[in-house]
Amino acid sequence: MPAAMMALNASYRVKGKAGERDIPARDFYQGAYATSLGKGEILTSIRIPAPADGHGYAYEKQKRKIGDYATAAAAVVLTLSGGKCNSAAIALTNVADTPLLATEAAVALIGTSLDDTAIAEAARRAQAIAKP
Repeated sequence: MPAAMMALNASYRVKGKAGERDIPARDFYQGAYATSLGKGEILTSIRIPAPADGHGYAYEKQKRKIGDYATAAAAVVLTLSGGKCNSAAIALTNVADTPLLATEAAVALIGTSLDDTAIAEAARRAQAIAKP
């Protein structure tokens, strides 16, 4: 679930001969079956910040049958206050060589009431960065 980890702003703690370091999930994935782990490093823990009050989330994946890897997936984390979107994170997997953080798609939602127009624009921007 790389998209979920990216949308949640998770970080991965890795350990190797040189010691420990934290890698943001948004920087971890380098390509198909490739990560930013150095030679001899292993993943030792995952840290996920507590979401803000008023948050909501969704993770959806498309697959051919139960048990298959996702053909495509999206994770969204939103924070609402006073009927408006205060923050948004959208991440996509299996639509490019690496998981994608759809920053511009998220920007399309901030400050809106998440109406159909804003959602359609966010979807358009997310689709624009996909390179399946």
